[in-house]
Amino acid sequence: MKIAIAGGTGFLGSKLTNLLLDHGHVVIILTRDATNKPEKPNVQYIEWLHPDSRPEEKMQDVDAIINLAGESIGASRWTPKRKQQILQSRINSTKSIVQLIEKLPSKPNVLVNASAIGFYGNSETDTFTEQSTPTDDSFLSHVVQEWEKEAEKATAFGVRVVYCRLGVVLDPKEGALKQMLLPYRLFIGGPLGTGKQWLSWIHIDDAIHMFKFVIEKDTIHGAFNVTAPHPCQMNEFGTELAKVLHRPHYLPTPGFALKILLGEMSTLVLDGQKVIPEKAISQNYPYLFPTLPLSLENLFEKGRKH
Repeated sequence: MKIAIAGGTGFLGSKLTNLLLDHGHVVIILTRDATNKPEKPNVQYIEWLHPDSRPEEKMQDVDAIINLAGESIGASRWTPKRKQQILQSRINSTKSIVQLIEKLPSKPNVLVNASAIGFYGNSETDTFTEQSTPTDDSFLSHVVQEWEKEAEKATAFGVRVVYCRLGVVLDPKEGALKQMLLPYRLFIGGPLGTGKQWLSWIHIDDAIHMFKFVIEKDTIHGAFNVTAPHPCQMNEFGTELAKVLHRPHYLPTPGFALKILLGEMSTLVLDGQKVIPEKAISQNYPYLFPTLPLSLENLFEKGRKH
């Protein structure tokens, strides 16, 4: 297949690109600047998001488009300006993707739009599946709802749309797990806040394989939770992480301290949701790392080998 990716050079996008290439697909990376890009077999760089760029002229017969574009939610404190940037980066990139689809004479079969389990809101007691509706009006829930509304507009052109609602992606060199490692490596790791908040996680290898899975499974539409089948509470996660790192798990970080340090962004570690990947299970997605111990052992064994 010929697959276009917006955000194809980022954390998730670069790994997904390599997976698709390994399976014999041709990958088009949508980028702001196509100059001085490394040459790679079966990879083409096409400029978009510029007034003068005409990506539709170079994207004939694209089978699928994957949209991973958007500002990082955890890169800096959530000031009003930063929150607006987070929202608009997702809305604008998705709007541009839909406009691109409209211009293509031959439409792709599917648009796979990145999304997030923040859609559901936060709860220590509820369990969420793809059928669940938001429980609160938090910032992240609002962002995801608006994001998905933009992507849904591609259905007007006969395109199947899937929203991959990502949980916390586990990779020791990137994202949330990288941030969690430091205190454990300094022998001061322990529960964050109460430790009772739920963590719905996914191994990086399963995350990219699930994107590939939804492209190939034409029976999947709408929301699709990219999470492992066994979410855990933060205290359990910390205990397992300490075990695989051979470090103690004892020194708690109070919630109020994290709120002072991170502001509203502290919700990323103090709040959570128990999310079940109902569609992945019903569609028989073959998890590579369905349990947390298996996942962490693989990630840190892999890390020691490189």
